Amino acid sequence: MPADMRALLADLEAETADLDAMIAPLDPEQYLLATPAEGWCISDQVSHLAFFDEAALLAVTDPARFKIEAARMMARGAGFPDEVAARHRAAPGPELRTWLLRAREELTAGFVAVDPAKRLPWYGPDMSAASSVTARLMETWAHGQDIADALGVSRPPTPRLRHIAHIGVRTIGFSFVLRGRPVPTQPIRVEVGAPDGSTWTWGPDDAADLVTAPALDFCQVVTQRRHPADTALVASGPVATEWVSIAQAFAGPPGPGRQPGGNT
Repeated sequence: MPADMRALLADLEAETADLDAMIAPLDPEQYLLATPAEGWCISDQVSHLAFFDEAALLAVTDPARFKIEAARMMARGAGFPDEVAARHRAAPGPELRTWLLRAREELTAGFVAVDPAKRLPWYGPDMSAASSVTARLMETWAHGQDIADALGVSRPPTPRLRHIAHIGVRTIGFSFVLRGRPVPTQPIRVEVGAPDGSTWTWGPDDAADLVTAPALDFCQVVTQRRHPADTALVASGPVATEWVSIAQAFAGPPGPGRQPGGNT
């Protein structure tokens, strides 16, 4: 079935609303609270989302210019997201929130009429427009997890986690390539417990390697917001075990992940 761009954008807007519900009440000092991402405060998480929303929109409106700017950024090395965060750290948190909401509104308007299958450049491999929107949702949720951890609040899992889980499975090979490891040829069966009690599945039923997890735990692992040891995720088989140790659903250089017990 072809992707439904309007439905994807509606889910992105819902994820944005959940994020904004956390940050809207914060005073400027609270935006400076440290998050589990080393060296990053809440303000950094917000500016990161706003900056890359604008980049995603540029990939649609002017892909040639995006490629030039992306190449310039990546030439600065793996730390370029940290440079973006540092560049905007002095801005008051409420101003960064306004920037994010404006950038997200413009992104939504810019994507609504785009063919979901249209290929767009990005900092990693090119992706479809539908995948670009899904990636923005994934990033919103993942950076929202860092903010939630900084504030000491829990967020209930939603059906939107299926988008993130799907990216997690689709990037199995990408996670190995990033680290210069051979992409496994053995299939992995993934069974994820959805919030409504159903099960989301990927991979053949008879695969020797298996990963099972509640949706929240699986998404926290593939976005490197939790160490697998701190979740109910279970990996069986050597390929599955290796994968969950390096799983990375986001573009860019290999992430450092989180240490066991080191999320809050």
